[in-house]
Amino acid sequence: MKNRLKVGDKASLTKVISEEDVRQFAGISNDTNPIHLDDEFAAQSIFGQRIAHGMLVASLFSGLIGMEVPGKGTIYLGQDLKFKAPVPIGTRVTATVEVIKVREDKPIATLRTVCVNDAGEVLIDGEAVVRVP
Repeated sequence: MKNRLKVGDKASLTKVISEEDVRQFAGISNDTNPIHLDDEFAAQSIFGQRIAHGMLVASLFSGLIGMEVPGKGTIYLGQDLKFKAPVPIGTRVTATVEVIKVREDKPIATLRTVCVNDAGEVLIDGEAVVRVP
């Protein structure tokens, strides 16, 4: 492979998941589950409060992969996700992607994808497989 991508390359971004983010994602995804949008309903849930959509939080990986590591022109081939903890609205989330494997025979890489909160608690853990430009 002729790119300079190597195991250990990583990128991170930090974002507070806002009320507006959740409302916009609900509109875009058509996921209007009241666990995300209705305070009264969510107060009676196992979480005791509204939480962000898991896929909204996981979408932070897309920007990192497409713009940082591996970068522009990268194509998603697959993504495995494990949702480990809820993300209440207002949570500051740090998403990180790290190269864990680069194929020598094809322009394909595997990335570990993790989101944590400020306490270091893992919120989402997974792996992405991408075609490297």
